[in-house]
Amino acid sequence: MAFTLSGDDAIQTLQPSPIPEPYWVAFSASAAKLVNIALKDDGYPQDDAWLDVLAGNALETQSLKFSNPIATVYSGHQFGVWAGQLGDGRAILLGDINGQELQLKGAGKTRYSRMGDGRAVLRSSIREFLCSEAMHALGIPTSRALAVVGSDLTVRRETMETAAVCARLAPSFIRIGHFEHFASTQNIVQLKELADLLIDQHYPDCRDSKNPYLNLFQKICERNAKLVAQWQAVGFCHGVLNSDNISVLGLTIDYGPFGFLDQFQVDHICNHSDQGGRYAYHRQPQIMHWNMACLASAFIPLLELAHSEAESQELLSNALSEFPVIYGQSWQALFRQKLGLESTRDDDIELIERLLQAMHDSRVDFTNLFRKLANINTNAPVSEIKLRHDFIDRDSIDQWFNDYIARLKVESTVDAERKSKMNGINPKYLLRNHLAQVAIEKAQQKDFSEVARLLQILENPFDEQEEYEEYAVPPSPDLAAIEVSCSS
Repeated sequence: MAFTLSGDDAIQTLQPSPIPEPYWVAFSASAAKLVNIALKDDGYPQDDAWLDVLAGNALETQSLKFSNPIATVYSGHQFGVWAGQLGDGRAILLGDINGQELQLKGAGKTRYSRMGDGRAVLRSSIREFLCSEAMHALGIPTSRALAVVGSDLTVRRETMETAAVCARLAPSFIRIGHFEHFASTQNIVQLKELADLLIDQHYPDCRDSKNPYLNLFQKICERNAKLVAQWQAVGFCHGVLNSDNISVLGLTIDYGPFGFLDQFQVDHICNHSDQGGRYAYHRQPQIMHWNMACLASAFIPLLELAHSEAESQELLSNALSEFPVIYGQSWQALFRQKLGLESTRDDDIELIERLLQAMHDSRVDFTNLFRKLANINTNAPVSEIKLRHDFIDRDSIDQWFNDYIARLKVESTVDAERKSKMNGINPKYLLRNHLAQVAIEKAQQKDFSEVARLLQILENPFDEQEEYEEYAVPPSPDLAAIEVSCSS
């Protein structure tokens, strides 16, 4: 087991709670390759025992036995407020397979469930499954989703719903909240054990550095700065960037009320429960930086093993100040690529920001706009660019297109080459909320075909896939109003 700390207060060893009459809802053949699961022609495991294992009803397949399932404690800040002790309230870690931790989300109560029932529902499990695999296909670091197993077991949320278990994979599910917990309880022994475990298993280069724990902090910051830049570049809103939802490996984890932008609004809020807009699209970089500050506070005792308190704080503060620099560099590089720009010019940022402002003012579809920019003929007049009709201020956007075409002509690539490169970074297909909702509603009627179809489409987000053209169309006004909350 990768997560091993001294004492029994950090880990609970327990069995998952069985669900009655489990059935397959979805399965990722791509994720199954990570853990060497042999599949039948229908894309499901050859060993039928996997259904019961991933449902939480058994711990053994023909070739594997999970002897020590666990739940772990962590703490954290939720919506900017210290929430105290939290933990795996409905997630149980079965064990390691081929360097991947296999965790069941919705597998029953743990000692960390507080007032929860330890279950997940079908709708949220489908959303996490599809988005995890979609993000992987987009090249964005993420936990993976192996399967969703359903049951007719009912659980109460706003209404009565059916339960499901989402089996997910990651090299580690350690999060900022784990460090915050041991720092807040002043358990320096376990705090150090956790940092050493992370270095040994995931950041081995830190071991030989002059200051291993400072170097570890720097690398965690760097990964998460680059991660949030990637989110911004595809218009992804996480929805609940609490410190206990942030991976120390720089992975996107804990998919809840997430959403991809349809009409571009820089201040878009995807989580209906986020009434103050703390986790709005434009605030995600700032909030991730804030979460890294929470981690810095938790790391102070580690640096104090070799430095004074004042020195430790100064070292961590200096490291933390690099976050916006790394984020800014990553964001600029990604948006240059989205515009097909290979060289770097000082006025590129103004060009990007002018476009985003125009998109915001006119509520232009984020994904389709960047995808269609690849089709521009740099030798044709601006008046022939169809995209200009998506904007309210025609004179302003015409000037932008003139400036953009002039900038493209500075590049050495021809239009066909530029289009190919832009289509390799600007996806055509994303998990828009209305698409997920259709799949969920069919699944609630025991029709899982749309889940499988969406998975197939989202695994190839940059391909044209002409037979699925309607899946790239923005939602109608009534479907665009779908609201997603923290409830799951």
